[in-house]
Amino acid sequence: MAVTKQKKNEILASMKERLAGAKSVVFVNFKALSVAETKILRRKLDAEKVGYFVAKKTLAKLAINDLKAKGEMPEFPGEMAIAYGEDLIAPARETYAFQKMPHEKGSIAIMGGIFDGVYKTQTEMMSIAMIPSLNTLRAQFLNIINSPIQRLVIGLEEIRKSKEAKA
Repeated sequence: MAVTKQKKNEILASMKERLAGAKSVVFVNFKALSVAETKILRRKLDAEKVGYFVAKKTLAKLAINDLKAKGEMPEFPGEMAIAYGEDLIAPARETYAFQKMPHEKGSIAIMGGIFDGVYKTQTEMMSIAMIPSLNTLRAQFLNIINSPIQRLVIGLEEIRKSKEAKA
């Protein structure tokens, strides 16, 4: 059944509204995802306050052009969905995390995106997606700071043990 021009305009307005406040947009190619897998993906994205919708490519291009991002829009082979959010890294990171999981039937892949107002290629978005979360970065930083202190304490303990053994 063909979609009327009025319905297309409503869909386009809805897409523009959703993407207007997004700091990061990820273009996702999904292939043969089951309804159950799609629900799991949506729940994971919702938990990180990331929106997700499936879009017709022609309407998506119109909505994306309205964002006035710098650079060249990437190609969209296959089916297309869009993940977007207020956080710069969360849409890419969560989509990539779901991409790594084993799936029964289908799969998803990052095709590119818009990061901080600039179009990014697939490889650039993949590198952004691999950035750990803020809590993980903080834990890694604390581990780096704590490591020399731990080594000093272990060294002092070994000196104490050797002096006790001599005495």
